[in-house]
Amino acid sequence: MSVAERGATYREVFAEPRFRVLFLARTAAIAAESLRIFALSVFVFERTGSALWSALAFAAGFLPQLAGGLLLGALTDRVRPRPLIVAGYLSGGAAALLIALADVPVAVQLAVIGLVACGTPVFMGATSRLVADVLTGDAYVLGRAVFNAASSGAQLLGLAFGGVAVATAGPRQALLVAAGGHVLAALIVRVGLPDLESSPGERGSAVRASLHGARALLGDPLIRRLLLVQWLPSACVAGAEALLVAYATARDFPAGAAGALMAALPIGMLLGDLVVGRWVRPARRERLAAPLVLLAGGPLAVLAAGLPLGATLTVLIISGTGHAFQLGLQRPLLEATPEPRRGQMFALLSTGLMTLQGVSPVLLGTVAQFTTPALAIGVAGAATTLCAVLVPGPVNRARP
Repeated sequence: MSVAERGATYREVFAEPRFRVLFLARTAAIAAESLRIFALSVFVFERTGSALWSALAFAAGFLPQLAGGLLLGALTDRVRPRPLIVAGYLSGGAAALLIALADVPVAVQLAVIGLVACGTPVFMGATSRLVADVLTGDAYVLGRAVFNAASSGAQLLGLAFGGVAVATAGPRQALLVAAGGHVLAALIVRVGLPDLESSPGERGSAVRASLHGARALLGDPLIRRLLLVQWLPSACVAGAEALLVAYATARDFPAGAAGALMAALPIGMLLGDLVVGRWVRPARRERLAAPLVLLAGGPLAVLAAGLPLGATLTVLIISGTGHAFQLGLQRPLLEATPEPRRGQMFALLSTGLMTLQGVSPVLLGTVAQFTTPALAIGVAGAATTLCAVLVPGPVNRARP
């Protein structure tokens, strides 16, 4: 049985030294970023006493990515990947260090985070393109699954360590630790990754080329559909996740239940990526994309009925496993994208994911404000299930 039929193995994926470097660096960076987000939110709330400013501190790293992805995305196909990725990690560390040490207004702190966030889609796109270059066939899909699983695990680790660090040492010291994590990620890439050449691409103004490339990618019906079916369900689930604290309060769950609810979705995502990525054959994985979208949304819709705590945790874990639907879309999206624009496609994918995940909590929070958190989460689940119709079938993916 060929690799395409049976699927790749973790041994085959981690046998590639460049992937190991990217994996270690990305894991360290995500843990550091999760710690930075948590510590900054606490730091801002302590300084201002405002829940609004604290929420803005949480969202400051998401929405500015829209500008960076649209205006600078072409750089992923122009600049050598190693210096681009190193610069991205170092900028995150510099931002955390500046906020921890400099006594500047909160608005300036958020502006610094927003400025760094503008470049996030670029270096994340460079990382994803490099993974696609060094891993081929189903090894690429399994590599993406490993990246997703590592992201969920590192996010949980960063949040857990962040709670301990902020409680024991304070938010400033936690920000210093976050800065160190970003620097560690940069060192891993600088020392372990060869200085590969950039891909030949469109020359001239980077902004003009980025806008032209974004129009070309979004103008392709198949690419646009494959991007939307990854953006929209993820945004709906993120919006529901943002309401879990309010949901736990409204349901009178015991103290500490909100943290367990927040951890349930990433745990499910971790399990789904590992199981679907490794033990489901490639062709079946692509056929399961639409059912897995339904699995991601259906359980969330059930929460509108008001379940006991144990059942709620189970439902959230099941919903998280459905997030593995993205694995069935990776190969079709890569094959549909022209080689010279693959880096920008990954930057655009990251831009849409981060931007919509920053917007959806606001929209669903508004629904919860006028109704109930349970109903708003149910709406998010129902909207997620509707996204299953966007998954293209084999006929839709065919190219002339």
